[in-house]
Amino acid sequence: MKAMVDAEGRLALPQEIQEAAGLQPGMALEAHWRDGRIEIEVAPLPVTLVRRGHFLVAVPDVPTEPLTAATVEATLKAGRKPTCVTW
Repeated sequence: MKAMVDAEGRLALPQEIQEAAGLQPGMALEAHWRDGRIEIEVAPLPVTLVRRGHFLVAVPDVPTEPLTAATVEATLKAGRKPTCVTW
């Protein structure tokens, strides 16, 4: 799939890639040049660890949208590896 760089130096990613990666308008990304390749990844969310009772909780340093049950479920599903057991 091709991506284009415009006259302003902005990289336009195909919609299919944006959707597959879960990219949203305004989302911060990091770009790196490694071994002759451009690598783009979602920038980590800056957090502060706060003690709440016996637990350390990561609290975002910037305002964020609350997580929905659908977002959590989709994230869990994407992170699971399919397993197959044969007997």
